[in-house]
Amino acid sequence: MRWLAVCTLVSTSALALGCAPLATSPSWAGGGMSVTGPVGVPRFEPDVPVDEVAEDTGETIGARHILVMHLGSQARPESVVRSRDEALARAREVLGKLKAGADFAALVDAYSDEPGAAERGGDLGVFPRNAMVKPFSDAAFKLTVGELSDVVETRYGFHVIKRTK
Repeated sequence: MRWLAVCTLVSTSALALGCAPLATSPSWAGGGMSVTGPVGVPRFEPDVPVDEVAEDTGETIGARHILVMHLGSQARPESVVRSRDEALARAREVLGKLKAGADFAALVDAYSDEPGAAERGGDLGVFPRNAMVKPFSDAAFKLTVGELSDVVETRYGFHVIKRTK
C-alpha cells in the first residue's frame, strides 16, 4: 500500500497524486480508516484491482460503520485473531442488535476493530463514491438516510453500514 501511505502523508497533494479524498477529518491521518478501512484507495494503486474502486458519480453521502476483521483482513491489527467465519458471525450479531434498537456508537465501541472508530462513533463523514472500495460504496450508496445495510464484505473484513446523509 505504498501509494496509500504517500496519499495519507501528503494529504494536501493527494488529489494531485490521483488519490481519492479522505472521507472525513484530518484526525484520520496516521490511524483509523486511512490505515485499516475502505477509504483512501488511490485510483492507480497497483495492488487494487480496477473493479474494486468505485466510479466517481459526483454524488456524496454520509455514513457510519462497524468493521469486524479476521485473520485474512487487509491491514488488520495483530490483536485480531478470529477466523473469517467467527468474524462473519460477530458482524451478524452486531446487525441483529442494531435492528433490535441498540445504540450504534455503543456497538462501535464494543465490536469495531477499526482503530479510532470508538472515538468517532464509527462516523465516516461525507464522502464521494470513489473514496471507498467498490463493495462498500455499492452498499452504502443504495441505502436511504437512517437505513442499515446487511453485512458487507470487503478485503478489510465485514462492515455494517448506516447511512447518515
